[in-house]
Amino acid sequence: MKMTTHKAVDVTKQGIAIVASCIDDWGGCDELWSKSIPYLQAAGYTITVLKKGINKMHPRMLKLAAIAVALIELNPRPDSQLLLERVIRKSRRVIGGWLMLSEHKTDPLREWLLKCKPVLVIINQSINFDALSYAVACSELALPYVIVSHKAVDFFWPADQDRQYMAAAFRKALHCFFVSKHNLNLTEEQFGFRFNNASVVFNPVKVKTVVPYPGETNIVRLACVGRLFLLDKGQDILLRILSQSKWRNRNITISFIGQGVDENGLKRMAALLNVDKVEFKGQLDDFEAICREHHAFILPSRSEGLPLVVIEAMTAGRIVIASRAGGNAEVIEDGVTGYLGHANENDFEEAMERAWSQRYRWEEMGKVAANYIGTHIPVCPECDFAKKITDICGQQKLFN
Repeated sequence: MKMTTHKAVDVTKQGIAIVASCIDDWGGCDELWSKSIPYLQAAGYTITVLKKGINKMHPRMLKLAAIAVALIELNPRPDSQLLLERVIRKSRRVIGGWLMLSEHKTDPLREWLLKCKPVLVIINQSINFDALSYAVACSELALPYVIVSHKAVDFFWPADQDRQYMAAAFRKALHCFFVSKHNLNLTEEQFGFRFNNASVVFNPVKVKTVVPYPGETNIVRLACVGRLFLLDKGQDILLRILSQSKWRNRNITISFIGQGVDENGLKRMAALLNVDKVEFKGQLDDFEAICREHHAFILPSRSEGLPLVVIEAMTAGRIVIASRAGGNAEVIEDGVTGYLGHANENDFEEAMERAWSQRYRWEEMGKVAANYIGTHIPVCPECDFAKKITDICGQQKLFN
């Protein structure tokens, strides 16, 4: 087995291992565990992050290495091979499922676990069953673990031959964290049992206060922030809606903010439909700047956990026109703090129409949205998560 470590760190019996399944260099599902690390370190734990492939020069990975986090690649390979695997894996999603046990080679992880024996392993999943083979490895080695699931998808269910071992992985976890009630409930439905070891956690947010509303302009600007990946984010729905004559004649524009595999496809679709009311802004990291330039946010996702952009936009005092995917309806009150519709052209267009007819209310609705977030979402979700993890570690010591 060949593993590479970015920076040598002495992992003791007080070590916590974080196994992240995200195939991209960095994703929204990496925010919670990464921002909880300083609090876990302050509690006396050393941290090791293990991932199938690590871009050692990514800014976030460099920051982790700088604070003495060990970064370990479980399956290092040339960048060209990693890119090919990402393309193949995304194709598997489209054509019908996940190859679970073969998707993640667990031998490198098992070898590391046997050597270092962390007090706890955090299995961080991009969806709700894409890394349960890692949990199985922990279970078979009698090592304590928790599972964090960042999305559950209505149209992706576990294969029948995998359901038994996956359900056992969930049951044997010390705790299972989900980012929305929707994701927790859907996972229960997919596996056919109620969890007695699960709770909902929130992801950290970058924006902490209301951002001044844009001045009066002749154009209403909406921001659609997210990966350009149609299967999840549904930007194609917006293009079909904007191709309608009534939307062509309105002073509105939508900014697609983000990058992804479907960028060229979206641009070609916009050209085909003669939609000229969209702009492709690329990846923008200054969220407050995005808010200053846009009157509202729009998110026609087909699947979600609880999108960071929804919480951050509402915190900044912006309404969100969103689909009912994932936990969106758990934080957006239709007609009060935003607008909701299902992820199809007819229903989502109806939500957009209601929003457009009431656009004079958006600024005041945004203030209500910000107040809701301030009273219902933790100020520091990463602090709360770290506290739960240290509590679990402490409880483990009582029984050891």
